[in-house]
Amino acid sequence: MTLDLSKLPKDFPRRFVPEEAQLAHWSEIEPLFDELERRAARIDTPEALEEWILDGSELAAAVHEEGSVRYIRMTCQTDNPEYEKAYLYFVEEIEPRLKPRFHRLNELYLKSPARSRLPKERYLVFDRKTQNAVELFREENVPLETQEEKLGQQYQKLTGAMTVEYDGKEQTLQQMARYLEEPDRRVRREAWELVAERRLQDREKIDEIYDELLALRQRIAENAGFSNYRDYAFRKRERFDYTPQDCERYHEAVERYVVPLYRELQRRRQREMGLAELRPWDLNVDPQGRPPLRPFQKAQELIDGCREIFGRVDAELGERFGRMAELGLLDLESRKGKAPGGYQATLEEHRLPFIFMNAVGRDGDVRTLLHEGGHAFHTFAAREEPLVAYRHAPLEFAEVASMSMELLSAPHLEVFYAPEEAERSRREHLEGIVGILCWIATIDAFQHWIYTHPGHTRTEREEKWLELRERFGGIESWDGYEEALSSLWHRQLHLFLVPFYYIEYGIAQLGALGIWLRSQRDYREAVGAYKRALALGGSRPLPELFRAAELPFDFGEGAVSQATSGLQAALGL
Repeated sequence: MTLDLSKLPKDFPRRFVPEEAQLAHWSEIEPLFDELERRAARIDTPEALEEWILDGSELAAAVHEEGSVRYIRMTCQTDNPEYEKAYLYFVEEIEPRLKPRFHRLNELYLKSPARSRLPKERYLVFDRKTQNAVELFREENVPLETQEEKLGQQYQKLTGAMTVEYDGKEQTLQQMARYLEEPDRRVRREAWELVAERRLQDREKIDEIYDELLALRQRIAENAGFSNYRDYAFRKRERFDYTPQDCERYHEAVERYVVPLYRELQRRRQREMGLAELRPWDLNVDPQGRPPLRPFQKAQELIDGCREIFGRVDAELGERFGRMAELGLLDLESRKGKAPGGYQATLEEHRLPFIFMNAVGRDGDVRTLLHEGGHAFHTFAAREEPLVAYRHAPLEFAEVASMSMELLSAPHLEVFYAPEEAERSRREHLEGIVGILCWIATIDAFQHWIYTHPGHTRTEREEKWLELRERFGGIESWDGYEEALSSLWHRQLHLFLVPFYYIEYGIAQLGALGIWLRSQRDYREAVGAYKRALALGGSRPLPELFRAAELPFDFGEGAVSQATSGLQAALGL
């Protein structure tokens, strides 16, 4: 699949960036920064400053889209040397030059005499973001961040190339996940062992990449005046409204309320399966021995079905997803050479979403597309916002958009299934939420430890990982597979690509459960609140976005206990 920009409508013509400029080379980009800097000295009214801000926003959107397109093409075909070369050129030659120039624009904005006369409500968030970015910027960190991105690309290339031979054919690790849903326990074990063995073949290389990343990140933090990367990351990720201690309270609440529910669900699974003990290959199969849910075979069936579901949630959402399909903004099927995982990327200049995933015909693939569709609807909802900084919500709320869509779509799964199968899918989803809340606590607590213990050894890191698995994990036995367990975290790409991006899922999942509980009382009003909040993009502080969705901004004991009670009731426990 190749993303074809020529097919995309130009609904937002350029005003400042020349229409013919491709922005593929620094020689085309630099004069635009020069012009903005020259103009800054002449600004003496809030109106002129607003126009200058919008022109800078347009430039940011154009260059960021160039980077996004190269990233999309590289992840869709990690084995294509031309796409890899183009992506690395942007990372190595363009981004290092962009960062100091955007920093200079930020400085000029903060120094502008007209800034104090801008509408305070409108520019509250923009002002705070800009001030924070200026305070954190260090010229010496630019090349370090380039190295960090290149290491992340190495991780994706390494994992994207992982395949095994099974069932008479070469298969990606994503494709192998289907066999873990088979009733035949021998098949599940064979598939699980093959995947585990394949991951372990590159264990040393992945650990080496991670060690290099940790060293780079510690240097970046110290350069910015922080003793550890955790404290730096909280500022970098603009976590203005909560602290590391709030995250620790989430960990404690999950341990108190969710982990007991998670383990009870696993004990019930063990009883239903009649097993002396659960093993890792027993966790995704139907405990009653029913064949796995197979909602589709081809990507087009997945697209058509999800389009119908989105339309049932809200007609406008169905139309928007259909438009994505028509414009070629979906790459869904798993294949060799494709990076693992799934994401929604925004083409900033076209103000359109692109969805990437690795579908293989599983029930979980339907949920992944519903999830990424929620992100896409966020992009559409804020599309008319002229300021690029406001077209993106904080990640803690961006994930509310996606996780809520999974739950709001659940009543309509009969599009793919018979009623009994649809109910089974809904139940598996809710059980999965219980598990993911525990996994989020594990990954987040792991990162808190990692980045507040710079210089730790691999052995110490593994010991901490196993300690956290004891704290938040299930009852399954890993006897004989201790090496696979100790490196299980390798599969979590966020640890490598976007450090400290994970507690956002916990905050958002609790918000999404709040919308779900409300939808059970008044479905239409829950959907309406969801859409109204998405339309704000990132123009308001995080707690206000939650309030717009009629949710509290809370991920501590109160929210966790309430969500757990709702899940227990729905799961009959």
